[in-house]
Amino acid sequence: MKDITECYKILEFNELGDERGNLVVIEGGQQIPFDIKRVFYMYGTDSTMVRGKHANIDSEFVLVNVAGSSKIKIDNGTEQRIVILDKPRMGVWLDKMIWKEMYDFSKDSVLLVLSNEHYNGQEYIRDYDEYLNIIK
Repeated sequence: MKDITECYKILEFNELGDERGNLVVIEGGQQIPFDIKRVFYMYGTDSTMVRGKHANIDSEFVLVNVAGSSKIKIDNGTEQRIVILDKPRMGVWLDKMIWKEMYDFSKDSVLLVLSNEHYNGQEYIRDYDEYLNIIK
């Protein structure tokens, strides 16, 4: 089993700006450690809701709160970390086979998610006990 520190990485994206405003550039294979095949985002999520609650066999993810904030619980089956995403120039990379939960969304939260794989429902592990059995 991988050490938890090998399962995620905080990413800081370059922020360019002038009197016109700010610009953050995120490119697959550059700031993102994979080629991007899927992009989706969550917004309008009540602060009491927990999203995610799954692991993926093949998919890696980068999560960026482009507006507002949220918390990400990262779990490798033995250790957990909480990452607070509250800056649009900050992201977190999550390796495959990592249990993830997104929660504590601010009212203005827009959580952008980039993935190295197209959606495939068969690669999702949605039961935590099953996840623990698989990774051991």
